[in-house]
Amino acid sequence: MQIKRIRMLFGFCVLSVGFFLDMGVCTAVQSELRITTIKQEPYAVSKGSQLEGFCMDLLSEVAKKLGLKYKVHLVKDSAYGRQDESGNWNGMIGEVVRGEADLAIAPLTLTAAREKAVGMTKPFMQTGISILLRKDISEGTGLFDFLSPFTAKTWVGILIAYLGTAACIFLAARLSPCEWSQPQSEKNKFSLLHSLWYTAGALTLQGAGPHPKALSGRVICCSWWLFTIVLLACYFSNLSSTKTSESTHLTVKGFEDLANQDMIEYGCLGGSSTLAFFKNSNNPVYRRIFEHMERTKSFVSSMDEGVWRAREGNFAFIGESVSLDLAVARHCELVRAHEVVGMRGYSIAASLGSPIIKNLSVAILQLSEEGELAYLRSKWWASSCIADKAKSSAVQPHSLNGLFLILSLGLGLGALLAVLELTSKSRRSAAEQRKSCCTVLTEELTLRLRTSNANKPQENVVIDKEKA
Repeated sequence: MQIKRIRMLFGFCVLSVGFFLDMGVCTAVQSELRITTIKQEPYAVSKGSQLEGFCMDLLSEVAKKLGLKYKVHLVKDSAYGRQDESGNWNGMIGEVVRGEADLAIAPLTLTAAREKAVGMTKPFMQTGISILLRKDISEGTGLFDFLSPFTAKTWVGILIAYLGTAACIFLAARLSPCEWSQPQSEKNKFSLLHSLWYTAGALTLQGAGPHPKALSGRVICCSWWLFTIVLLACYFSNLSSTKTSESTHLTVKGFEDLANQDMIEYGCLGGSSTLAFFKNSNNPVYRRIFEHMERTKSFVSSMDEGVWRAREGNFAFIGESVSLDLAVARHCELVRAHEVVGMRGYSIAASLGSPIIKNLSVAILQLSEEGELAYLRSKWWASSCIADKAKSSAVQPHSLNGLFLILSLGLGLGALLAVLELTSKSRRSAAEQRKSCCTVLTEELTLRLRTSNANKPQENVVIDKEKA
């Protein structure tokens, strides 16, 4: 009986010690999680002795929801996680597998091989595989590329200038007595149709007679000719430079275009999930891309190297679309192809079978539903490029402001001279006829501005003489 009591007491002590040890371990895990990450903009970047970035903000928000305490350290070998031939993992995945870290938070792609080795949460970001390259490689020629030297606003301004000049020539030719001395008997050579034709002829450097004889008309024409010469010089200069740059580049809009050319080199990050996607794919286009990269050894050692080579030109970098979007936001001369393949997600990794994975997944879904993940994306992927900054070849309206101003001054001066010429003749006629200058000027304006009845008084006089 006494032996039985001793055994029960011993069992109780063992259970108590185990219970308290288990509580101690749980408390240790709860009090401070060991988290591994890797430096990559904008997920985790150094700021003094601390780390900041999208993943650090995400970790902070998740910790608030779950009440976690943590300590972050950088992965020792600066790798994400790749399994070698012997089955061992390196990088962040390896640290989690070996128990050196409780969690790994980074742009870790959720793959089948990693899911077998560690536990992974619901994705906190969706991504895919795309192509990063310079804009002059990705942009093809269009049907109306001959309009590209000028912007749409500039073309509208040119059209307004053309119509305004034609109208000024038409009015000056009707008002100036030096151009149209006898409106009762002579026909005005500068009709509205001829004024439009004359202005169009000058715009194409062809000329169309007759030319104005009055000083007012000549001032307007000289202003238009100057405008035309400078405008055509700007147009042909920009058109020539645009065509020269386009002739040396190739249009690449997707993976099929990339596989069907041999003018530019392309590659991806060595040992990455992107490379594994092309290696394991049965798609013939993707297989050709992998075989080309394997044959030419066009792999890069880091994301920064891939972006740098793409900026240098004649290289297309294949990588995660989210990371490529960041490069486009930072470097205005780059663009990401619209085609995205192999959609996958970024997840947080924990040890296999860890009970914290469920809570992390729920917290990530809550942040997504609350819009916090979208806010963090817009915060760290904000673009520093100004819209159309790279397209400097198109002449903006403000660069031709002086030219439009000179034309406007010339048109105004010509119209003013036409009015002064008519006023001078009206004053002489008023002195001869002993009438007021205003009356004669009004009669002249009425006679000259009538389009269809300007010659009718003289015709009626001729008809009355014949009848008599």
